Amino acid sequence: MDTRRLRAVWTRVFALAWPVMAEQTFRTAMRTTDVLVTALFSPAAVVAIGLADLYARFPLRIGLGLGGGAIALSSQDTGAASVENRDEAVTQALVVAFLLGVPFVAVGGLFGETAIRVFGASDDVVRLGATYLAIVFATAPARLVALVGARSLQGTGDTRTPMYVNVFANSLNIAGSVVLGLGLFGAPRLEIVGVGLATATANVVTAVLLLAAIASSYTAASFTLPRQLVVVRQLLQVSAPRIAEGFASELAEFPFNALLLGFPNGRAVNAGFQIGRRVYQQVTGPLSRGYNVAASVLVGQSLGEGAPDEARYDGRAVAALGVVTVGTVGVLLVVAAPSAVGLFTDDPATARYATAFARVYGVSGVALVTFSALSGGLQGASETRIPFLARTTGMFGLFLGLSWLLGRTLGYGPAGAYVGVAAAYGWMAVVVAGGFERSDWAGRAAEMMAERGSSPTD
Repeated sequence: MDTRRLRAVWTRVFALAWPVMAEQTFRTAMRTTDVLVTALFSPAAVVAIGLADLYARFPLRIGLGLGGGAIALSSQDTGAASVENRDEAVTQALVVAFLLGVPFVAVGGLFGETAIRVFGASDDVVRLGATYLAIVFATAPARLVALVGARSLQGTGDTRTPMYVNVFANSLNIAGSVVLGLGLFGAPRLEIVGVGLATATANVVTAVLLLAAIASSYTAASFTLPRQLVVVRQLLQVSAPRIAEGFASELAEFPFNALLLGFPNGRAVNAGFQIGRRVYQQVTGPLSRGYNVAASVLVGQSLGEGAPDEARYDGRAVAALGVVTVGTVGVLLVVAAPSAVGLFTDDPATARYATAFARVYGVSGVALVTFSALSGGLQGASETRIPFLARTTGMFGLFLGLSWLLGRTLGYGPAGAYVGVAAAYGWMAVVVAGGFERSDWAGRAAEMMAERGSSPTD
């Protein structure tokens, strides 16, 4: 093993990833704060915000999907020094993001109660969840623009500007959730409405600041008048499987949550799942997201420079770093799960299930980060079909299907769900690793760059 080469790549990974990790830490801290604050209201509020967030993740998935297309084209064109094509991809991605966010405004305002009621939740959960969903969906266009804008800049190698913007906005969100939710410092106690308003405000602030950064001379990317249909076609071609992957993941969670609610003491089981996953995401989510972005940028830029072998090495190196770091954190979480869960709930039943789910996610940490890093590498190469296949089959076949078989059909209850969750992430890691090693993603990227006139630099 060439340790000097590996250290050099890991140094680049860290330089790209730490701002993303810092940004994601604040984002997950914001979501964690929302859960902590709503837990002070009632268990129904925790379930309500968890169910509403299932729908709120649809704009997130669209934004991440379009952001995946933007980061692929942006990183490749940056490596190829094709500035005009890069700026056009960024501009078109932002326009599409805004337009796709508009329908969610109407959905949140008109169908919020119906959306929450499909889970068979109680009236108080439906009322609280619908209120939160309507507020958050009102700023869905801004949320999508913020996600795409951040990833467009990250593709150029600038991961610090999105960090500065998101840290500021998420800090504002955290403060707003606490102050408006609990009614501190003379503010009215708005409870779940206050939590939703804080999130909506942060979405708008993030979008405005990122657009201003792109429009300024501070960042490498700029706005330009769209001229090439091939750019938007490729953007959608890369983004569509990524969006479908996210939608499939979220759709699988609807019957999965219904499954949990259908178990004896179902509210405690479902709340335990929400809390256990939140604990895991708080301690490992920033690392995984950082490695995903770093792999996309390194692989994309290496391909833009005409170095496919370097791109393949970069992807492997990022995955190896993820296994070492996230794997270690996962083991620590298995040990510390009861203490971590205790920060969220003092209900014995909820704490018991939350501890179990947190440990399942801790054990699955190596598989999760492997999937995240290698799917990021494939995304940088414009190959988003393989991660789509991996996640869709894992979520429907194992996360939902195996959990249902073991938990409901065979009667093992929540234990069946623990097995299904762990098996799904293991499968996803195996499929995406096989695709990274065996598929011709470098050739696909080269063809797409040639088609839009972004030839590798000499």
